[in-house]
Amino acid sequence: MNRLFGAKNTGPKPTLTTAISNTDAHVESVDVKIAKLNAELSSHQTRMSKMRDGPGKNALKQKALKVLQQRKLYESRRDQLQQQSWNMEQASMMTDNLKNVMTTVEVMKSTQKTLKQQYGKIDIDKIEKMQDEMADLMEMGNEIQESLGRSYDVPEDVDEAELDAELEALGEEAQFEATLGTGVGEGEMPGFMVDEVPSFVDEPPQTTKVKEAAG
Repeated sequence: MNRLFGAKNTGPKPTLTTAISNTDAHVESVDVKIAKLNAELSSHQTRMSKMRDGPGKNALKQKALKVLQQRKLYESRRDQLQQQSWNMEQASMMTDNLKNVMTTVEVMKSTQKTLKQQYGKIDIDKIEKMQDEMADLMEMGNEIQESLGRSYDVPEDVDEAELDAELEALGEEAQFEATLGTGVGEGEMPGFMVDEVPSFVDEPPQTTKVKEAAG
């Protein structure tokens, strides 16, 4: 059986990267052959340009024709290999993208599981209750501050006219009380200054009533 179908290959399976590298190497090998055929074709063309028409030139033309046919075959082969390499590169990119997607999915699953475990320990009702209590405390604090900053029956609006009238009334009241308490009339010297004269006064004050000069 092994002679007919061959022994089972137990070696490592080829990968896309290896296949792409091998195909690119084949493309480079074909490019070398095409360059060699181009050089040979150019040589034939140079020789024919210097020859006269005849059997020798015709024989050389046949050789150039075979070289051109070989070059076309190699060019066709090169195009096929390049297309195969491109197809494998696309498959490799799709494989890499799929691996990245699978990795992302696994990470998201793990993260989701962790979040569920963490958030599962949190009682949203307790958080809402705590927020309500904090709001009540803040409101209570504001009320306390407003109460402590309240004024005690202090009138807010006082105009200048009212202030002038109040000051004038206070002045008249003070003058009246002084007159009643000391018995000193207007323009007379108070009694406490009659007996004792300060050292800085040159002449003793007059005790007579000062008359106001008429107009």
